[in-house]
Amino acid sequence: MSTAEHPWGRVDADGTVYVRTAEGERVIGSWQAGSPDEAIAFYQRKYEALETEVVLLEQRISATDLAPAQAAATVARLLATIGDASALGDLDGLRARVERLTEDVGHRREEAKAAREQARVQARDLKERIVAEAEQIAAEATHWKSSGERMRELLDEWKAAPHADRAAEAALWKRLSAARNAFTKRRKAFFASLESEREEVRARKEKLVAEAEALSGSTDWGPTTSEYREMMNRWKAAGRADRDAEAELWKRFRAAQDKFFTARAEVFSAKDAELRGHAEAKQQLLDQAQTLLPVTDFRAARSALRSIAERWEQIGAVPRDSREHLESGLRRVEEAVRKAEDAQWRRSNPEALARAQDTVAQLRSTIAQLEDQLGQARERGDERAVGNAEDALTARRAWLAEAEHTLAEFTS
Repeated sequence: MSTAEHPWGRVDADGTVYVRTAEGERVIGSWQAGSPDEAIAFYQRKYEALETEVVLLEQRISATDLAPAQAAATVARLLATIGDASALGDLDGLRARVERLTEDVGHRREEAKAAREQARVQARDLKERIVAEAEQIAAEATHWKSSGERMRELLDEWKAAPHADRAAEAALWKRLSAARNAFTKRRKAFFASLESEREEVRARKEKLVAEAEALSGSTDWGPTTSEYREMMNRWKAAGRADRDAEAELWKRFRAAQDKFFTARAEVFSAKDAELRGHAEAKQQLLDQAQTLLPVTDFRAARSALRSIAERWEQIGAVPRDSREHLESGLRRVEEAVRKAEDAQWRRSNPEALARAQDTVAQLRSTIAQLEDQLGQARERGDERAVGNAEDALTARRAWLAEAEHTLAEFTS
């Protein structure tokens, strides 16, 4: 058999195949099935297959998210495979390439470690926020339904969140559990207190209902109406019992009021009809009284008005909305009769007549004197005296007109 040479090995005459490495030649096989060139081609293909594995690993490490541990295991396997590989090629170069991948894997391992740490920190922060909100709800919440729903949502968010480091996660979970328990205890205590308060409200309203029912047959309309009004204020201030009790108590309370106010309305309706009749009767009397106007004979008018007033009082009360109209109408007639009587008295009073006559005489005398003074002042050309005399005359003439009017009343 002949020999064959290759840049990285040879085949000797007995078919032994060698590969050259930095450590020297190493036997990688024995070839008896064909020519030396075929042997070289065979072992070269094995090298190429090994090199392809290295290339694929390089690509996966540089371009994919291959886990560092998996990459490290593959590197170790390839180094071991290259160390005793039955392949013809640059095994030392191939080894060097794989060893460089060890450094890349180390970097990837550190990056993965940093990423895991960052993820744990982010997870811890997220769960810190979840716990903080749960603790705030546990301490402050009063809207129990919405807060309870939010607590359940926070638990779901916790379960869906990534894991933090074990110690931190355990501490946060302990806080979350404590917050949930505290919230549940506060809610139970609130509803227990609410139930007790509602029972107290129910007792207070039971008492109010009993009072209302006891008064429902009263005919003391005014005071009882005030009492019902006060009871309604107490009802509103008492708070609310549970729904069923509140509805039943209100039904009884309202029924008692309705019984009283219905009876009162019936009585008031009859009373109102009676008062309307009184108003009609008084309107007829008012119409009679108004026929006395204007007063020409005060004595006859006074006698007729006295008769009207007696019948007026006998009729009794009228509705409030008619009272002012009727009363003011009668007062106007009474006032007209009184004024006519006063005027007649003044006309028949001799002392007043004498005083009126004397006043008119004095004013006429004074005016005559002032007219003489005015004429003299004009003759002298004394403008100041003229002005004073004219002013005095104007005033006295006005007084005289009023005095003459008064005197005319006495003589008419």
